[in-house]
Amino acid sequence: MSEKKSKGQELQKTLSYRKINYFERADKAERKAIFDYAEGYKAFLDAAKTEREACEFAVAAAEKAGFTEYRFGDPLKAGDKKYFVNRGKSVVVFRVGSKNLEEDGFRLIASHIDAPRIDIKQNPLYEDGGMAFFKTHYYGGIKKYQWTAIPLALHGVVVLKDGTKRKIRVGEDAKDPVFYINDLLPHLGGDQMSGKASGIIDGEQLNVVVGGLPYADEEVSDKIKLSVLSILNKTYGIEEEDFLSAELSAVPAFRARDVGFDRALIGAYGHDDRVCAYPALTAVLENETEHTVLAMLVDKEEIGSEGTTGIRCKVYEDLMEEIAVALGANFRKVRFASKCLSSDVTAAYDPNFAGVYEKMNSAMLSCGTAMCKFTGARGKSGSNDANAEFVGEVRKMFAEGNVVWQTAELGKVDVGGGGTVAKFVAELNIDTVDLGVPVISMHAPWEVVSKADLYSNYKAFLAFMK
Repeated sequence: MSEKKSKGQELQKTLSYRKINYFERADKAERKAIFDYAEGYKAFLDAAKTEREACEFAVAAAEKAGFTEYRFGDPLKAGDKKYFVNRGKSVVVFRVGSKNLEEDGFRLIASHIDAPRIDIKQNPLYEDGGMAFFKTHYYGGIKKYQWTAIPLALHGVVVLKDGTKRKIRVGEDAKDPVFYINDLLPHLGGDQMSGKASGIIDGEQLNVVVGGLPYADEEVSDKIKLSVLSILNKTYGIEEEDFLSAELSAVPAFRARDVGFDRALIGAYGHDDRVCAYPALTAVLENETEHTVLAMLVDKEEIGSEGTTGIRCKVYEDLMEEIAVALGANFRKVRFASKCLSSDVTAAYDPNFAGVYEKMNSAMLSCGTAMCKFTGARGKSGSNDANAEFVGEVRKMFAEGNVVWQTAELGKVDVGGGGTVAKFVAELNIDTVDLGVPVISMHAPWEVVSKADLYSNYKAFLAFMK
């Protein structure tokens, strides 16, 4: 029989805050739901290693759920289920609610579907030392040395000189070849290893091995390069000049896998930010709501949200205005009434590198999705910094939805920092706060998340939509 708690213990329980491990709190049924949901997410990761593939996955899932494509000028009414594709690299999936749009606004969930990778240059193919290589230019913030000596797959599109578009996806099937970036053997790597980690591999050394078999003709030069071109031409109709209008990327050839004896964690490429994009997509596809909700799965976040497919493009504002006008609402009033969860990942506390974290305000693995009131760097530079009133409103939603969640900062004040799409949404006069899954080894070729945090993120979106 337990002893009766003292007055101080009761007061401490009532007044003190502590993070909750979601697995500890979940009953058998909820734990099963957590693990079942993770299986769908892993399938998504394996199918969608680029933003184009993630967009295709989302469109297929939307159509299966009864959503139809929206084009500017289409009429809209309450109950409509639509999706809007931007150049094949971003997609907005939305439901039209029954609430007055000027009073209720949009419920926006903004995630990104691009991830750090190795892009192939426009004039890439050359031969040297008995090998054929692709020259590359890395995309996003990476530790370059992590991308050497691992199996890589090649994904993307090539637009031929006649305008035909060829899809490339090689290295994922067990029967496919894979690709490779060389590293220096330790026996000769003394000078390499004596410098800073940032200089172990130079950007121009991230050359991808694509061949080693000479073309069988003594009369030609660059036989290995020609052999590769011959295979590409036979398989896809590609000539060397067609690389000028290609978007090809080398991505890790790893599949998503459970991590640990208990299978509580998931290791995969691209958790940042598909671990938020997938819950955003499924929450909107699978659940009805009185609000008008939009899951915005966008491109280019890893390089500043630039270009025609990044969140800074006017097309997303135009889309929201088109929806408002179609429903007879004043767009300025709609924006002011709208709310957004900018759903991007944060750093999970890692005890192996504790010195760069401020533990009290770091996200802990399996303690739920993490809210970052502000991002930015050092003095909150480049941050949205959500106001307390909106944080309180979201907090109330999560309490009512029984969501396990936590708050987080990305590292110590003078050490960490990072940016998301939040500040660009907030510029539209829309209350916005960051919310996302904690990640171990963020931006590495293989990152780790907790299944509990993934499911918590999904439940948070449901509470936000309710």
